[in-house]
Amino acid sequence: MKLLLTGFTPFPGVDVNPSQLIVEAIAAVRRSDVLAAVLPVAYGPAEAQIRRLLHDCAPGAVICLGVATQRHEINLERFALNINDATIADNDSVVADGRPIVHDGAMAYTSTLPLAAMRAALQARDIPVRISNHAGAYLCNHVFYVVRHLLTEAGRSAPSGFIHVPPIADHDGAPGLPLSVMVEAIEVCVDCALETAGKGAL
Repeated sequence: MKLLLTGFTPFPGVDVNPSQLIVEAIAAVRRSDVLAAVLPVAYGPAEAQIRRLLHDCAPGAVICLGVATQRHEINLERFALNINDATIADNDSVVADGRPIVHDGAMAYTSTLPLAAMRAALQARDIPVRISNHAGAYLCNHVFYVVRHLLTEAGRSAPSGFIHVPPIADHDGAPGLPLSVMVEAIEVCVDCALETAGKGAL
């Protein structure tokens, strides 16, 4: 049983993307059960890469990560919406203003990760966490929606969803969490997802 864990590269306004660092840190110690990938912050290339990974690797579970610069805790995302609607460009200078991700696709998909179990496990470790109902309308939501759409269309029940992490806390008291805490948090979430996948339950 392998879990696909993805993060993103930096993008304008985010010189260091903690999602990339978390993925790389976990991949370094969990080589047997985690397939790690860092996606480009560009709509077309990110979608093409996630499609290849799902097709070629057929993971038993999928967790995609991204950074939300205005949030202060681990955010377990509940819904992926069929919309790209961001005022900022991606790294290929594409601005997606009110475009559906999949024409005639479902308006939304729900995460099939064990969100309640993940939240409880993180709370037990005193790691700030909440379940969020909005993953935005930029690359994070785009990849979240594509993953859920592809798995649903293929009839695959692999637990899958998206987690937003905050910025890396610095020594000036800026909002966020230490990188080590975020790595620990995602390790816990990986364990929860693999346990759920192993039981064959959503």
